[in-house]
Amino acid sequence: MFAENIYQELVNAVRDFNLDPILPWFNNDDTYTRKAAYLAAGKSYKNHPELRTSLLSLLYQQTTATEYQLRQTIVNAAGEIGKVDFEAVASLFDQSLFDKHHSVRNAVIGSIKKMAEVNPVPVLSWASGYLNHSNPEIRREICHGIELRGRKHPADILPMLQQLEFDGSKRVRSTLVHVLGQIAYKKGCLEVVIRNLNSWNNKPLVADAAKEIVSVHHRYQPFAFLKPQDAAAYITAHLK
Repeated sequence: MFAENIYQELVNAVRDFNLDPILPWFNNDDTYTRKAAYLAAGKSYKNHPELRTSLLSLLYQQTTATEYQLRQTIVNAAGEIGKVDFEAVASLFDQSLFDKHHSVRNAVIGSIKKMAEVNPVPVLSWASGYLNHSNPEIRREICHGIELRGRKHPADILPMLQQLEFDGSKRVRSTLVHVLGQIAYKKGCLEVVIRNLNSWNNKPLVADAAKEIVSVHHRYQPFAFLKPQDAAAYITAHLK
């Protein structure tokens, strides 16, 4: 009922082209209240095509708000919209990827994850444009953001990850190894990852990734398709 009330208030606010009455929901200290607000934005975008232009305009206006929690919620709202219409919010992510507050940038990562999982073509195309950005933190955020798509469809992101194999940033390298571990433990994924890693030229990084893959199989043993010892045996047999 609480979430439904926020949704109805948001729809009314967009019709009036004035988000002020509901901004306290977007900037609330309670995480679940903010979540209800950004989910309401995504729901209204789907349910009310006639309000989409107004909703987008109002959301874009808040990307420069003083309060970081408000900007964070706006990014999450854009992430809900981007699941079905990424082109409508792409420029919002272009801006928020460089936000001064880490919570907002983390919301970008989380949004890339959820959007790329269900709407991969435009999201991954957008993300690929930042893989060679001069700022290593941007490269790291993009690498982390595409992870979730790779958990079920590693082939979709492995060519993108390979672009980072010789990245000079320790943080990018660490995130890259982490992501390679995360996309190799579900059914059918280890084979795809190892086959692709055989084409990589940075063998020390590949060796670290192999160790991380086995470690993930240990840590996620209840969820991993293979037992850790079987994953290790497969890697030994097939990694060149």
